[in-house]
Amino acid sequence: MAQRTGRTVLVLLFDGVQSLDVTGPVEVFAGAETHTPGTYRIRTASLDGAPVRTSSGLGVVPDQALTGDPPEPDTLVVPGGRGSRDPDPRLIGWLREHGPGARRLVSVCTGAILLARAGLLDGRRVTTHWAYSGRLARDHPAVDVDPDPIFIRDGNVATSAGVTSGIDLALALVEEDLGREAALTVARHLVVFLRRPGNQAQFSAQLAAQTARREPLRELQHWITEHPCADLSVESLAARASLSPRHFARAFQAETGTTPGRYVDRVRLEHARRLLEDTGDGVEEVSRASGYGTPEAMRRAFVKALGTSPAEYRRRFRPAPAL
Repeated sequence: MAQRTGRTVLVLLFDGVQSLDVTGPVEVFAGAETHTPGTYRIRTASLDGAPVRTSSGLGVVPDQALTGDPPEPDTLVVPGGRGSRDPDPRLIGWLREHGPGARRLVSVCTGAILLARAGLLDGRRVTTHWAYSGRLARDHPAVDVDPDPIFIRDGNVATSAGVTSGIDLALALVEEDLGREAALTVARHLVVFLRRPGNQAQFSAQLAAQTARREPLRELQHWITEHPCADLSVESLAARASLSPRHFARAFQAETGTTPGRYVDRVRLEHARRLLEDTGDGVEEVSRASGYGTPEAMRRAFVKALGTSPAEYRRRFRPAPAL
Protein backbone atom coordinates (compact mmCIF):
# COMPACT_ATOMS: atom_id res chain seq x y z
CA MET A 1 0.00 0.00 0.00
CA ALA A 2 1.40 3.40 -0.91
CA GLN A 3 2.47 5.51 2.03
CA ARG A 4 1.04 8.94 2.70
CA THR A 5 3.39 11.22 4.51
CA GLY A 6 2.37 12.53 7.90
CA ARG A 7 -0.84 10.64 8.63
CA THR A 8 -2.38 12.30 11.67
CA VAL A 9 -3.28 9.95 14.50
CA LEU A 10 -5.53 11.83 16.91
CA VAL A 11 -6.17 10.26 20.33
CA LEU A 12 -9.07 11.59 22.38
CA LEU A 13 -8.54 12.31 26.08
CA PHE A 14 -11.11 12.82 28.83
CA ASP A 15 -11.27 12.52 32.60
CA GLY A 16 -11.51 8.87 33.63
CA VAL A 17 -9.83 7.55 30.49
CA GLN A 18 -7.97 4.24 30.85
CA SER A 19 -4.29 5.15 30.55
CA LEU A 20 -3.24 1.97 28.72
CA ASP A 21 -5.99 2.49 26.15
CA VAL A 22 -4.14 5.69 25.28
CA THR A 23 -0.48 4.77 25.72
CA GLY A 24 -0.68 1.32 24.10
CA PRO A 25 -1.69 2.52 20.61
CA VAL A 26 0.44 5.69 20.97
CA GLU A 27 3.57 3.60 21.63
CA VAL A 28 2.84 1.47 18.57
CA PHE A 29 2.35 4.41 16.23
CA ALA A 30 5.35 6.22 17.76
CA GLY A 31 7.47 3.12 17.20
CA ALA A 32 6.34 2.99 13.58
CA GLU A 33 7.23 6.68 13.16
CA THR A 34 10.72 5.90 14.49
CA HIS A 35 11.02 3.04 12.03
CA THR A 36 9.71 5.07 9.09
CA PRO A 37 10.08 8.81 9.81
CA GLY A 38 7.40 11.07 8.39
CA THR A 39 4.71 8.40 8.50
CA TYR A 40 2.65 9.37 11.53
CA ARG A 41 1.94 12.63 13.34
CA ILE A 42 0.55 11.68 16.74
CA ARG A 43 -1.61 14.17 18.60
CA THR A 44 -3.71 13.98 21.77
CA ALA A 45 -6.66 16.25 22.45
CA SER A 46 -9.19 16.93 25.19
CA LEU A 47 -12.35 18.99 24.84
CA ASP A 48 -10.85 22.28 26.04
CA GLY A 49 -7.19 21.38 25.83
CA ALA A 50 -7.05 21.03 29.64
CA PRO A 51 -5.10 18.23 31.36
CA VAL A 52 -7.09 15.10 32.20
CA ARG A 53 -6.80 12.54 34.97
CA THR A 54 -6.92 8.88 33.99
CA SER A 55 -8.89 6.21 35.84
CA SER A 56 -5.70 5.24 37.69
CA GLY A 57 -5.03 8.84 38.77
CA LEU A 58 -2.31 9.60 36.23
CA GLY A 59 -2.37 13.15 34.90
CA VAL A 60 -2.02 13.64 31.13
CA VAL A 61 -1.48 16.93 29.32
CA PRO A 62 -2.98 16.94 25.79
CA ASP A 63 -1.36 18.52 22.75
CA GLN A 64 -4.43 20.52 21.78
CA ALA A 65 -8.11 21.20 22.27
CA LEU A 66 -10.89 19.55 20.29
CA THR A 67 -12.77 22.84 20.22
CA GLY A 68 -11.91 25.25 17.47
CA ASP A 69 -10.91 23.83 14.11
CA PRO A 70 -8.56 20.85 14.61
CA PRO A 71 -7.41 19.06 11.44
CA GLU A 72 -9.49 16.05 10.43
CA PRO A 73 -7.40 13.05 11.50
CA ASP A 74 -6.44 10.17 9.27
CA THR A 75 -6.89 7.80 12.22
CA LEU A 76 -9.10 8.79 15.14
CA VAL A 77 -8.47 6.71 18.28
CA VAL A 78 -11.20 6.71 20.93
CA PRO A 79 -10.06 5.04 24.18
CA GLY A 80 -12.28 3.76 26.96
CA GLY A 81 -12.28 3.85 30.73
CA ARG A 82 -14.67 4.93 33.47
CA GLY A 83 -15.12 8.31 31.83
CA SER A 84 -16.68 6.71 28.75
CA ARG A 85 -19.70 5.50 30.70
CA ASP A 86 -21.07 8.96 31.51
CA PRO A 87 -19.37 11.21 28.94
CA ASP A 88 -19.57 14.94 28.45
CA PRO A 89 -22.29 15.51 25.82
CA ARG A 90 -19.91 17.87 24.02
CA LEU A 91 -17.55 14.96 23.40
CA ILE A 92 -20.33 12.93 21.80
CA GLY A 93 -21.31 15.95 19.71
CA TRP A 94 -17.73 16.40 18.53
CA LEU A 95 -17.50 12.73 17.56
CA ARG A 96 -20.80 12.89 15.72
CA GLU A 97 -19.60 15.88 13.71
CA HIS A 98 -15.95 15.00 13.10
CA GLY A 99 -15.85 11.21 13.30
CA PRO A 100 -17.16 10.63 9.75
CA GLY A 101 -14.28 12.72 8.39
CA ALA A 102 -11.61 10.32 9.66
CA ARG A 103 -10.28 7.73 7.24
CA ARG A 104 -10.21 5.21 10.09
CA LEU A 105 -12.28 5.20 13.27
CA VAL A 106 -10.63 3.17 16.05
CA SER A 107 -11.90 2.38 19.52
CA VAL A 108 -10.21 0.65 22.42
CA CYS A 109 -12.22 -1.07 25.15
CA THR A 110 -15.33 0.96 26.10
CA GLY A 111 -14.40 3.66 23.61
CA ALA A 112 -16.90 1.76 21.45
CA ILE A 113 -19.65 3.08 23.73
CA LEU A 114 -18.69 6.64 22.80
CA LEU A 115 -18.72 5.84 19.09
CA ALA A 116 -22.08 4.11 19.43
CA ARG A 117 -23.59 7.09 21.27
CA ALA A 118 -22.42 9.29 18.42
CA GLY A 119 -24.26 7.01 15.96
CA LEU A 120 -21.04 5.91 14.27
CA LEU A 121 -21.42 2.15 14.81
CA ASP A 122 -24.95 1.55 13.50
CA GLY A 123 -24.98 -1.44 11.16
CA ARG A 124 -21.39 -2.32 12.07
CA ARG A 125 -20.00 -5.51 13.59
CA VAL A 126 -17.96 -4.43 16.61
CA THR A 127 -16.42 -5.62 19.85
CA THR A 128 -15.61 -4.12 23.23
CA HIS A 129 -14.46 -5.29 26.64
CA TRP A 130 -16.35 -8.50 27.41
CA ALA A 131 -17.78 -7.04 30.64
CA TYR A 132 -19.54 -4.24 28.70
CA SER A 133 -20.57 -6.03 25.50
CA GLY A 134 -24.03 -6.82 26.88
CA ARG A 135 -24.63 -3.20 27.79
CA LEU A 136 -23.46 -1.99 24.38
CA ALA A 137 -25.77 -4.42 22.60
CA ARG A 138 -28.72 -3.58 24.83
CA ASP A 139 -28.34 0.20 24.59
CA HIS A 140 -27.60 0.21 20.86
CA PRO A 141 -29.64 -2.50 19.10
CA ALA A 142 -28.56 -1.22 15.67
CA VAL A 143 -24.98 -2.26 16.49
CA ASP A 144 -23.90 -5.89 15.92
CA VAL A 145 -21.83 -6.64 19.05
CA ASP A 146 -19.54 -9.68 19.11
CA PRO A 147 -18.05 -10.07 22.62
CA ASP A 148 -15.44 -12.71 21.75
CA PRO A 149 -12.72 -11.31 19.40
CA ILE A 150 -9.90 -9.08 20.62
CA PHE A 151 -10.49 -6.76 17.66
CA ILE A 152 -12.76 -6.46 14.64
CA ARG A 153 -12.44 -4.54 11.38
CA ASP A 154 -15.64 -3.54 9.63
CA GLY A 155 -14.92 -1.20 6.76
CA ASN A 156 -13.14 1.88 8.06
CA VAL A 157 -14.22 1.16 11.65
CA ALA A 158 -11.95 -0.90 13.90
CA THR A 159 -12.94 -1.78 17.46
CA SER A 160 -10.95 -3.65 20.07
CA ALA A 161 -11.55 -5.34 23.39
CA GLY A 162 -10.09 -4.47 26.76
CA VAL A 163 -6.91 -2.44 27.32
CA THR A 164 -3.96 -4.41 25.86
CA SER A 165 -5.94 -5.42 22.76
CA GLY A 166 -5.52 -1.82 21.60
CA ILE A 167 -1.86 -2.68 21.01
CA ASP A 168 -2.84 -5.64 18.83
CA LEU A 169 -5.19 -3.49 16.79
CA ALA A 170 -2.62 -0.69 16.39
CA LEU A 171 -0.03 -3.24 15.19
CA ALA A 172 -2.53 -4.50 12.64
CA LEU A 173 -3.07 -0.94 11.38
CA VAL A 174 0.68 -0.33 11.14
CA GLU A 175 1.05 -3.56 9.20
CA GLU A 176 -1.70 -2.37 6.87
CA ASP A 177 0.03 0.98 6.35
CA LEU A 178 3.71 0.05 6.29
CA GLY A 179 3.94 -3.70 5.86
CA ARG A 180 4.73 -6.65 8.06
CA GLU A 181 8.42 -5.86 8.60
CA ALA A 182 7.68 -2.45 10.11
CA ALA A 183 4.99 -3.88 12.39
CA LEU A 184 7.29 -6.74 13.41
CA THR A 185 10.04 -4.29 14.32
CA VAL A 186 7.63 -2.35 16.55
CA ALA A 187 6.34 -5.56 18.15
CA ARG A 188 9.89 -6.68 18.91
CA HIS A 189 10.71 -3.34 20.47
CA LEU A 190 7.63 -3.50 22.69
CA VAL A 191 8.28 -7.20 23.44
CA VAL A 192 4.82 -8.24 22.32
CA PHE A 193 3.52 -10.75 19.83
CA LEU A 194 2.97 -9.91 16.17
CA ARG A 195 0.24 -10.29 16.36
CA ARG A 196 -2.63 -11.98 18.12
CA PRO A 197 -5.29 -12.80 15.53
CA GLY A 198 -8.19 -10.41 15.80
CA ASN A 199 -10.59 -13.31 16.21
CA GLN A 200 -8.71 -14.77 19.17
CA ALA A 201 -10.99 -15.05 22.19
CA GLN A 202 -10.71 -12.29 24.79
CA PHE A 203 -10.46 -14.45 27.85
CA SER A 204 -9.82 -17.91 29.26
CA ALA A 205 -12.38 -20.63 29.81
CA GLN A 206 -12.56 -19.96 33.54
CA LEU A 207 -13.04 -16.23 33.01
CA ALA A 208 -15.64 -16.86 30.30
CA ALA A 209 -17.79 -18.85 32.70
CA GLN A 210 -18.96 -17.87 36.13
CA THR A 211 -17.43 -19.73 39.05
CA ALA A 212 -19.94 -22.17 40.48
CA ARG A 213 -21.28 -21.39 43.95
CA ARG A 214 -21.33 -24.99 45.16
CA GLU A 215 -17.91 -26.35 46.01
CA PRO A 216 -18.27 -29.73 44.23
CA LEU A 217 -19.05 -27.98 40.92
CA ARG A 218 -16.38 -25.35 41.53
CA GLU A 219 -13.79 -28.06 42.19
CA LEU A 220 -14.97 -29.88 39.08
CA GLN A 221 -14.38 -26.76 36.98
CA HIS A 222 -10.76 -26.68 38.16
CA TRP A 223 -10.40 -30.42 37.59
CA ILE A 224 -11.61 -30.08 33.99
CA THR A 225 -9.06 -27.33 33.37
CA GLU A 226 -6.26 -29.53 34.71
CA HIS A 227 -7.34 -32.68 32.82
CA PRO A 228 -8.41 -31.65 29.29
CA CYS A 229 -7.49 -35.05 27.82
CA ALA A 230 -9.68 -37.01 30.27
CA ASP A 231 -13.16 -38.36 29.55
CA LEU A 232 -15.14 -35.14 29.92
CA SER A 233 -18.52 -36.41 28.79
CA VAL A 234 -21.56 -35.27 30.76
CA GLU A 235 -21.98 -38.80 32.11
CA SER A 236 -18.40 -38.98 33.37
CA LEU A 237 -18.47 -35.48 34.88
CA ALA A 238 -21.83 -36.15 36.52
CA ALA A 239 -20.45 -39.30 38.16
CA ARG A 240 -17.46 -37.32 39.47
CA ALA A 241 -19.89 -34.74 40.94
CA SER A 242 -22.09 -37.53 42.38
CA LEU A 243 -25.11 -36.29 40.45
CA SER A 244 -27.34 -37.76 37.78
CA PRO A 245 -26.38 -36.58 34.25
CA ARG A 246 -29.61 -34.61 33.93
CA HIS A 247 -29.29 -32.94 37.33
CA PHE A 248 -25.60 -32.23 36.75
CA ALA A 249 -26.17 -30.59 33.35
CA ARG A 250 -28.89 -28.34 34.76
CA ALA A 251 -26.94 -27.40 37.88
CA PHE A 252 -23.73 -26.70 35.95
CA GLN A 253 -25.46 -24.37 33.49
CA ALA A 254 -27.44 -22.63 36.24
CA GLU A 255 -24.31 -21.88 38.24
CA THR A 256 -21.76 -21.17 35.50
CA GLY A 257 -23.91 -19.68 32.75
CA THR A 258 -22.76 -22.22 30.18
CA THR A 259 -23.32 -25.89 29.39
CA PRO A 260 -20.77 -28.55 30.38
CA GLY A 261 -20.06 -29.21 26.72
CA ARG A 262 -19.30 -25.57 25.91
CA TYR A 263 -17.11 -25.25 28.99
CA VAL A 264 -15.13 -28.35 27.97
CA ASP A 265 -14.77 -26.99 24.43
CA ARG A 266 -13.32 -23.73 25.77
CA VAL A 267 -10.93 -25.53 28.12
CA ARG A 268 -9.59 -27.78 25.36
CA LEU A 269 -9.21 -24.92 22.90
CA GLU A 270 -7.41 -22.81 25.48
CA HIS A 271 -5.08 -25.68 26.40
CA ALA A 272 -4.25 -26.36 22.76
CA ARG A 273 -3.59 -22.67 22.11
CA ARG A 274 -1.15 -22.48 24.99
CA LEU A 275 0.75 -25.57 23.85
CA LEU A 276 1.00 -24.17 20.33
CA GLU A 277 2.21 -20.83 21.68
CA ASP A 278 4.65 -22.07 24.29
CA THR A 279 6.02 -25.44 23.14
CA GLY A 280 7.49 -27.07 20.08
CA ASP A 281 5.15 -30.05 20.34
CA GLY A 282 3.76 -31.28 17.05
CA VAL A 283 0.10 -30.84 16.13
CA GLU A 284 -0.62 -34.52 16.76
CA GLU A 285 0.89 -34.35 20.26
CA VAL A 286 -1.03 -31.17 21.04
CA SER A 287 -4.31 -32.64 19.83
CA ARG A 288 -3.90 -35.71 22.08
CA ALA A 289 -2.78 -33.68 25.11
CA SER A 290 -5.76 -31.32 24.71
CA GLY A 291 -8.35 -34.05 24.46
CA TYR A 292 -9.14 -33.80 20.76
CA GLY A 293 -7.80 -37.23 19.92
CA THR A 294 -6.88 -36.45 16.32
CA PRO A 295 -5.31 -33.47 14.52
CA GLU A 296 -8.36 -33.24 12.28
CA ALA A 297 -10.70 -32.86 15.25
CA MET A 298 -8.50 -30.09 16.63
CA ARG A 299 -8.31 -28.39 13.22
CA ARG A 300 -12.12 -28.32 12.99
CA ALA A 301 -12.36 -26.81 16.49
CA PHE A 302 -9.80 -24.10 15.66
CA VAL A 303 -11.43 -23.18 12.36
CA LYS A 304 -14.87 -22.99 13.99
CA ALA A 305 -13.75 -20.91 16.99
CA LEU A 306 -10.84 -18.85 15.61
CA GLY A 307 -11.23 -18.97 11.85
CA THR A 308 -7.73 -20.38 11.40
CA SER A 309 -5.92 -23.73 11.47
CA PRO A 310 -3.64 -24.79 14.37
CA ALA A 311 -0.56 -24.50 12.13
CA GLU A 312 -1.49 -20.96 11.04
CA TYR A 313 -2.34 -20.01 14.62
CA ARG A 314 1.10 -21.12 15.77
CA ARG A 315 2.79 -19.20 12.97
CA ARG A 316 0.95 -15.98 13.77
CA PHE A 317 1.03 -16.17 17.53
CA ARG A 318 4.55 -17.32 18.34
CA PRO A 319 6.62 -14.62 20.08
CA ALA A 320 8.86 -12.66 17.76
CA PRO A 321 12.54 -13.66 18.01
CA ALA A 322 14.77 -11.47 20.12
CA LEU A 323 16.62 -8.60 18.46
